[in-house]
Amino acid sequence: MADFDAIVVGSGMSGGWSAKELAERGLKVLVLERGPEIVPDRDYTDTIPPWERPNLDRVPEEEIERHYPKQYGGVAYAIKETTKHFWVKDDEHPYEEAEGTRYDWLRGYHTGGRSIMWSRQAYRLGPQDFEANEREGVGVDWPVRYEDIAPWYDHVERFAGIAGSAEGLAQLPDGVFQPAFALTCAEEEFKARVEAAFPGRNVIPARVAHITAATEEQRALGRSNCRVRDRCEHGCVFRAYFSSLNATLPAARRTGNLTLVHNAIVQSIDYDPGTARVTGVRVIDAVSKRTRTYTTRVLFLNASTIASAMILLQSASEAFPNGLANRSDQVGRNLMDHVSGAGASGLIAGFENRTVFGRRPGGIYIPRYANITEHDKPYLRGFGFQGGGTPVGAGGGVAGIGRAFKEAHRAPAPWRVSIGAFGEQLPHPDNRVTLHPSRRDSWGNPIAVFDVTYGDNERIMLAEARKDAIAMLEAAGCTDIRSAEVDLTPPGNRIHEMGSARMGRDPATSVLNGWCQAHDVANLFVTDGSFMASSACQNPSLTYMAFSARAANHAADLMAEGGL
Repeated sequence: MADFDAIVVGSGMSGGWSAKELAERGLKVLVLERGPEIVPDRDYTDTIPPWERPNLDRVPEEEIERHYPKQYGGVAYAIKETTKHFWVKDDEHPYEEAEGTRYDWLRGYHTGGRSIMWSRQAYRLGPQDFEANEREGVGVDWPVRYEDIAPWYDHVERFAGIAGSAEGLAQLPDGVFQPAFALTCAEEEFKARVEAAFPGRNVIPARVAHITAATEEQRALGRSNCRVRDRCEHGCVFRAYFSSLNATLPAARRTGNLTLVHNAIVQSIDYDPGTARVTGVRVIDAVSKRTRTYTTRVLFLNASTIASAMILLQSASEAFPNGLANRSDQVGRNLMDHVSGAGASGLIAGFENRTVFGRRPGGIYIPRYANITEHDKPYLRGFGFQGGGTPVGAGGGVAGIGRAFKEAHRAPAPWRVSIGAFGEQLPHPDNRVTLHPSRRDSWGNPIAVFDVTYGDNERIMLAEARKDAIAMLEAAGCTDIRSAEVDLTPPGNRIHEMGSARMGRDPATSVLNGWCQAHDVANLFVTDGSFMASSACQNPSLTYMAFSARAANHAADLMAEGGL
């Protein structure tokens, strides 16, 4: 008899959803988290103002250079003295990059994973995103369509709490929204002018995973409305933004069916060739380095796109010499991220006597229009813009302290509108993560080796995005328009890695079927970003949630029917 009905590897964005849905279906669930426990009331620091901390809560430069060069380079705003424990130390978790390439792997190992550090932008993929691969002959065809996932988007949005506005855009479907955060006066003006100048382009409030009208279920989990304090990277004692720590794990725990083990680093997955089933996982304790095996009837791999691929590759056997569930040789391949590094900003006049109160978790979003309402582009797919319009602050250039400094900040000030593009990266099998043949980490596991580059499509797309950004600011009447030459962010730097165990219709060219279930191993599911067959341009976390919830319920159905 197995120790557990289901094991979920990883407690983050997707792992929390897998655990919640499985536990609510009555299964005994073990969640394995490779990092330490985070207790919000003890470990969140959002109630500590920076002026009460040494050096305004900044991490010394020498410590950044030694421990956090990759992490800080990607999310400098989020790594403070009181939050650095949410991010790994690069020197303690090394990896290598192929010659001439760069990859920024940004991570957090602890309860909730990166769900307690994400930017919380939450958008659905549209029908075009599930159809483009087949239409354009890129990668492999998604084995699902938007209509298959739409009810599960509804399901996760209702529970998570998404602030947004209904816009009726086919390429960015509406969802189950709580009230959106209002646009600022400058953003309203920018919206009116851009939409008038460019029919088919829309400027809408960002859709963010923040509660603005708490439901009864959300209140029962101790969650409440967002206080617009913009301290989210420190955690949130009000549990207003969605994270597995705030929402899905507590929901799983209240069933009485959840066991959560911390400091449990999965080394490999056990496979029985006689039954063609996974039987359990082998783990090493991160602190004591003792090993043990947990057995299960079904396994959900939610360790994150890169870590899940590495676990599969480490689980080689006589039956799967290239890694578990890897007959297709696609595990670790087709690694994608979103590409950015193009945008512009400009001053917008007429609002110098106005200010804002509170600090919203999101500003504006310009949904993809390229190859949607505007065609004949020199690239495939497209991009969306994220940004906002806020007062510049008259006191920004005034040095000192005291009355003069304070008065300068109260004086009328100009407003600046800034927008930056997030573009789609096309899947390519040569963009991959592999295991180092000899180098090991502190726990004896092979370290990752990345070989990921952008192609001409991404470079051309971002060059065009920069031109579009400038044109929209000009149409809005902005002055002092600033736009640096395009400097593509390194792969991984946007923290939207996906695609390392893609789903598809053909077991010869894909790892998973349309239920995120391994073609080769019926009781193995992978529902983190690994399953993505293309990246779209929208922030992907909401899609991970929907696919995880759908797959977990499918697995529970199969188990109830005796199919697993």
